[in-house]
Amino acid sequence: MRSHRGAALLLVLWLITLLAALVGAFALTARIEQQQGRVLYRGVAADQAARAGLEYALTRLAMDDPALQWQPDGRPYAWRFHDVAVDVRIVDETGKVDLNAADGTLIAALLQATGAEPDVALQVAGAIVDWRDGDDFVQITGGAEAADYASAGRPYGAKNAPFESVAEVEQVLGMTPALFEAVSSYLTIYSRLPSPDPQFAAAPVLQATGVEADPILAAREAVGAQLMGALLGSGSGTYSIESLARLPEGRSARLRAVIRTGGGAVPGTAYSVLRWEEGASPR
Repeated sequence: MRSHRGAALLLVLWLITLLAALVGAFALTARIEQQQGRVLYRGVAADQAARAGLEYALTRLAMDDPALQWQPDGRPYAWRFHDVAVDVRIVDETGKVDLNAADGTLIAALLQATGAEPDVALQVAGAIVDWRDGDDFVQITGGAEAADYASAGRPYGAKNAPFESVAEVEQVLGMTPALFEAVSSYLTIYSRLPSPDPQFAAAPVLQATGVEADPILAAREAVGAQLMGALLGSGSGTYSIESLARLPEGRSARLRAVIRTGGGAVPGTAYSVLRWEEGASPR
């Protein structure tokens, strides 16, 4: 009897230990899921705040009052969405270099202005022109056609058709990730202009066109948003918008988009999305 009681007590102790372990595991799982839910919730909040920044930027672009109108020349605008700080930049696409319309000289100058060596800039600019043109002749200043791609182990060759996105230029022979990172924000496929509009161009773009950038940028700041809005209006209607939302605890989300205003493809929408890129931003 005494041995049976000892075995029963031992069994009870084991059961208590097992139940305690199960309860502890359940509590730990619940705690982890609660933390995961909070992270997801705050991530969604940051994403939506960045989206709100884009929508608000479009509202300010469309305002008739020059004192309230935001200008699409790349200047930073600070805004708050409830407790979230949102930084917004807007650039009119006509202030960029069009990959399908600009000549090789302008593209090479832009590549140099963003850090490429002169010989590299000429070679890559020629390859960009060769990528979009319809012939198999290599540019005099440098370039790349099908044979050059084959020699480099790239079987796809030159496209011989217009660029369909700025990201497509990464496939051009000679374009490196570092060079693309430096130049991509100054490129477009939407302006269809052989030369960018200096009213909205950034410093490297102005430099590439042979214009001294500092006086123009200083004039923009000196004139102020009110008079600038009265002089320029709200731009062409196609804009790059970058919206960075920062939550109080440090989490952030970034949204980059190219938007065409004036009615979207879907009835009832105010704009069309030409490019959309979003995600968490490094702290």
